[in-house]
Amino acid sequence: MARLTAIVLGSAAGGGYPQWNCRCPVCRLAWDKDPRVKARSQASVAVSADGQRWTLLNASPDLRAQIAACPALQPKASTRSSPIEAVLLTGAEIDQIAGLLTLRERQPFALLATHETLGFVAENPTFGVLAPDLVARRAVPLMDPVMLPGGIEARLFPVPGKLPLYREGEAPATDVETAANVGVELRADGACLAYVPGCASVPPSLKVRLAAADALLFDGTLFEDDEMIRTGTGEKTGRRMGHMPIHGSGGSLAALADLTTRRIFIHINNTNPILVQGSPERRQVEEAGWAVAEDGLQIAL
Repeated sequence: MARLTAIVLGSAAGGGYPQWNCRCPVCRLAWDKDPRVKARSQASVAVSADGQRWTLLNASPDLRAQIAACPALQPKASTRSSPIEAVLLTGAEIDQIAGLLTLRERQPFALLATHETLGFVAENPTFGVLAPDLVARRAVPLMDPVMLPGGIEARLFPVPGKLPLYREGEAPATDVETAANVGVELRADGACLAYVPGCASVPPSLKVRLAAADALLFDGTLFEDDEMIRTGTGEKTGRRMGHMPIHGSGGSLAALADLTTRRIFIHINNTNPILVQGSPERRQVEEAGWAVAEDGLQIAL
């Protein structure tokens, strides 16, 4: 019997944790080997309904190391083989697509995304190393069902956010629904998993969709909206970057407080104190019914 399984390959936001050039209060703990924190790679999830054929949700820059740490994704058959049969993109940010270059050694797989996201990938000639005779690029319309390898039905749905950083322009819209920033709903054998790594707000229609999932992996980028400004690590708020904060008015704790589904934060920025086991912020999200993803977490539905 098919069973929907997800493996969190990476749980951090862009740059990973600790970020290579950062000694903010949270990164400092990792560099100093504090046992309360664990290193995390950049966000990506592998899903399967049969344990044999796998689809990646986004391809992070850390993909090679993530495969090395995940036996289910390692070659097992012929000289050149891989259980990875598809990659489904929720956007075209660098930390969502750079790992595609790791998959360039003439291995067949399907690349699925909205027309807009595939267009951003096509504009960069570097991704031409993905041989078109082996890597089929398939545009997936919003809300249309698409079958993934192994019997998973997927639907891409709009999520408030923004265009990729390299395409956003001088005055970007950061809280609009476009096909350039989406979530994905995965179903197999009656179970449903939703993956939303980037979300600027939760309108009523999105909340209804998320409430229907058995498990939710949701944007946990920043705890406070001005977190990066206060820590001296950036000049933008979370909402300016297309990410709603966890805490505060309009934050995800409040917006999704009455969901009964299993809720897990993912895509966690290196400055976010929920990375610290036992911190007040970590206790607050756990008391609200949320878990904090870490690399290697397995979800079986």
